[in-house]
Amino acid sequence: MALAPSVPSPQNTASVLASSCQLLRVIAPGWDSNFAVLQRFERTRFEAGWQPVGAVVRVVLGKSGLAWGRGLHTQIGGAGREKREGDACAPAGIFAITALFGDAAPDSPFARAAKLPYLYATRDLKAIDDPASAHYNRIVDQSSGVQIDWTSCEDMRRSDERYAVGAVVAHNSEPPLPGAGSCIFLHVWADEGVPTAGCTAMSLADMSEIAGWLDGAAAPLLVQLPQAEYEGLREVWGLPALTG
Repeated sequence: MALAPSVPSPQNTASVLASSCQLLRVIAPGWDSNFAVLQRFERTRFEAGWQPVGAVVRVVLGKSGLAWGRGLHTQIGGAGREKREGDACAPAGIFAITALFGDAAPDSPFARAAKLPYLYATRDLKAIDDPASAHYNRIVDQSSGVQIDWTSCEDMRRSDERYAVGAVVAHNSEPPLPGAGSCIFLHVWADEGVPTAGCTAMSLADMSEIAGWLDGAAAPLLVQLPQAEYEGLREVWGLPALTG
């Protein structure tokens, strides 16, 4: 059974945002846009105002644009399409950022400095996108003795640089709903202007800088929305104003 479109509840969502001190804001021109801009924000106290960090950077989204995802915003009826497995849409909404991953070895300076749990991308590390699997929308190490019950997955160790460094976006988790979308990451783009299958991607330099900045103690969040929806919800959620 399909979920109702995931339109956020301002009251509940405001309390989620009040518990974070790091914010990645991704704003797209519209629902069908496959490009956007990302700005980092932080604050020293939960009740303090958001302050921008670093430059605004260009990112690419899913080739079909955006659709409401399953995240920390409450799901109620309303306008907007809903994300599904294989729709090539990046999820819109608010999502926790829960882990980092990459090619760097666990004893590397990057991994030792990470302030989120770090997943070393070996050849056995797989992101499961088969809705019929008990491990759907999970990253598993198949060398650990896990029962392989999937017919499709993503290799986290790639020959290109797309997963050289990245972050896990907690979309459709706790627990995952089969078919509602899986394996959503922040990662390195194939090239500037080349959209993804549903993730948010950027240059290697930008992704590396963001990965080094993210801190689990600050409860980092991704807020990803079309501009019109962001402007309509900004004040009640307590989000930074759009400038420029």
